[in-house]
Amino acid sequence: MANTLVVYYSRKGENHMPGGIQVLEKGNTEYAAEYIAKALNADLFEVDTVKPYAENYKACCGEAFAEFKAKARPEIKGYVADISGYDTIFVCYPCWCGTAPMSIFTFLEHYDWSGKRIVPLCTNEGSGLANSEADIAASCPGASLLPGLSIRGHQCKDSEAMLADWARKL
Repeated sequence: MANTLVVYYSRKGENHMPGGIQVLEKGNTEYAAEYIAKALNADLFEVDTVKPYAENYKACCGEAFAEFKAKARPEIKGYVADISGYDTIFVCYPCWCGTAPMSIFTFLEHYDWSGKRIVPLCTNEGSGLANSEADIAASCPGASLLPGLSIRGHQCKDSEAMLADWARKL
């Protein structure tokens, strides 16, 4: 087992991109997570909800906002069996409602993060990290939160070298 874990949530299908809504076969955040895992020879884990979000982008935004307002913790399909061997965990996610998707918090709140290093990576089209770093820190008591990276979602697919360099420097 590698001592680094890359955890991510990524939306496939309709996404907001420059110029409007586009359908993506692979989510922007998934590219970023895969590039980091490859560069660090890290384990990779996808957070996936039991109940899928709407295919329609605007409907999905409505669902995400309702979850955010309710501070919901949607059920996810699984968890990493044992995180004790990981020192550093990259948490990769799109910015939804000024923070990470609520499913990321479902995942994070499942574990004891004492002594772990958490590194956020937020894909977005202009909101930056917003409140996500503070929200992740609150969900991971005992962890050291390293400064996160904000990357435009539409740039992820073509940013392998930049993401690899950034991850290696940490």
